[in-house]
Amino acid sequence: MSSFPDYYSILHISRDASQDEIRQAYRKESLRTHPDRLVQASAEEKKKATEAFQAVADAYYVLSDPSRRKEYDNLYTTRPDRTNMPSSSASFFSSFASMFTRDADATAAGHRPDADGVFGDVFEDLLRPEVERTAPWWAWFGAACGAGLGFIVANVPGTLVGAYAGNRLGAIRDAKGKAVAVVFKELGGQQKAEILRALAMKVLGSAL
Repeated sequence: MSSFPDYYSILHISRDASQDEIRQAYRKESLRTHPDRLVQASAEEKKKATEAFQAVADAYYVLSDPSRRKEYDNLYTTRPDRTNMPSSSASFFSSFASMFTRDADATAAGHRPDADGVFGDVFEDLLRPEVERTAPWWAWFGAACGAGLGFIVANVPGTLVGAYAGNRLGAIRDAKGKAVAVVFKELGGQQKAEILRALAMKVLGSAL
């Protein structure tokens, strides 16, 4: 019998955590495990991080929705083989995802949530204070927009990395009509790592 994932342990929250606490926990754990942080990592380290990142997304997908959470909790109480190992989440979705198919927005039976898609919503949330900072629209063009999108502009002296990244992404959003999370996916590996480190410093107090 395969192990059953303990999503509360994976997110490091109590079983009576509020929805806000679940979201806050997901923010922290998704930043801590995001594989794009590991620019110089080995293939094995990347694989482990990707697995952990996906498990954190799975946990948030299940626990952030009251009906899914209730069904998970009911099933959890009948399982003696609980574990906080990320690998167990894949088995869970393979065996039990069909119980979520009654939901209008549920994943197809046997398929896990898209980890990047789950992260995108929270990522936009984290950068919103920087992206929506009040300033003349032309000021955003002081940030490099990223080689992936073909913008080459001047640097912004003295700007913190987090604000710098947020301003850059906001400028691209205005210029190209793309969501911040979409722009993030199109950036290079080093740029992604810098943005994630800045967000980790903001949320966790550490660049990890």
